[in-house]
Amino acid sequence: MIPSIRKSFNDKFTLGQYNAFLEAIKSKFPGSIEFRLAETPVFIDKGFKEKMISTCESIIDLIVAPSFKSLTSNSVPTGFNIPAESNYSDFIAFDFGICTNEKEELEPQLVEMQGFASLFAFEVWHDEIFRAQFEIPDHFSPYLSGLNKESYLKLLKEIITDGCPIENVVLLELLPEEQKTKVDFYFTKEYIGIETVCLTALIKEGKQLFYLKEGKKTQIKRIFNRIVFDDLSHQPIEIQEKGKILLEDLEVEWVPHPNWFYRISKYTLPFIKHPYVPETVFLNDAMINPSTLEDYVLKPLFSFAGQGVVIDVTPEDIAAVEDPQNWILQRKVTYADVIKTPNEPAKAEIRIFYFWPKGAERPIPTCNLTRISKGKMIGVRYNADKDWVGGSIAYFEE
Repeated sequence: MIPSIRKSFNDKFTLGQYNAFLEAIKSKFPGSIEFRLAETPVFIDKGFKEKMISTCESIIDLIVAPSFKSLTSNSVPTGFNIPAESNYSDFIAFDFGICTNEKEELEPQLVEMQGFASLFAFEVWHDEIFRAQFEIPDHFSPYLSGLNKESYLKLLKEIITDGCPIENVVLLELLPEEQKTKVDFYFTKEYIGIETVCLTALIKEGKQLFYLKEGKKTQIKRIFNRIVFDDLSHQPIEIQEKGKILLEDLEVEWVPHPNWFYRISKYTLPFIKHPYVPETVFLNDAMINPSTLEDYVLKPLFSFAGQGVVIDVTPEDIAAVEDPQNWILQRKVTYADVIKTPNEPAKAEIRIFYFWPKGAERPIPTCNLTRISKGKMIGVRYNADKDWVGGSIAYFEE
């Protein structure tokens, strides 16, 4: 996005350099990265960074308002309401597309957000290896709010553990070794020290949960949650039955509490009015004009990683929806072909991480991940047959 930096990076780039980058980034936990990593980071100038952050802060104004829980009271699907909900989400992720407006100017557009964790630990390593293998300009950092690697990890550990002994805190996931994000679980243990535990391995005694740590039954007091409950609902019945224990009143603390995955989500978008947030409406509230459907994207509320999204909407797609209250129509945005590559240009989407320090009035921006694409869908699972696409990181001008 900064022409001089992009030209310099591209001119110096070699395939050998990229292969060395891949070898280095995969060396820590061989075989654990199951998604394509892009050849380049994205360089973001101060002005564009501030547009994204100011949009996030405007949305956070809504989230911290006393009325927010009432506003989102219907967001949690029936059967997924977990007891002992916290007062706020410890983590929030905001996804922005790098887009063009009617004047052909670059601007961010919020396409999704989640009160959920992301690849918080892996991106620390991602940055280290990019810096080791490529020339990253001075005064550019993936971190925000004045953080660096050490202060970022310190804050992350404080939020996840809250002073609880490490052995009593776990990262909880569903079949973790089958997840494409498993590399982040390994780096979470590397940097924070907590074990990853599969839902199926939980031991329940009364209101307490336990897991086996080196063969010893160990109580779980805090759960760093990575389970997407929509994923759980698609599992075999025996796994779904096991998952029902999480609906019980347990003596555990959640980080973040699962209900926030729904409260801060696509469900929230229709309530936000901002120039950098596309017009969004619940499908059951939409006044459908078939001639303008091409201007919208159809999205299910309770899915993830782009699953179920309809890009080119037809009246037949609308008619096929059986639960319109659980779908949204979102005005399309035009992703900019902003990243010059050796062949066709690429698009990008930036996820801003927000962490909520204990005792703070509101969360703060901390770091990011970025996804680069040359197709209609943005995400590491799409157009992996192309080059200069995949998972990446943004460097913000300081």
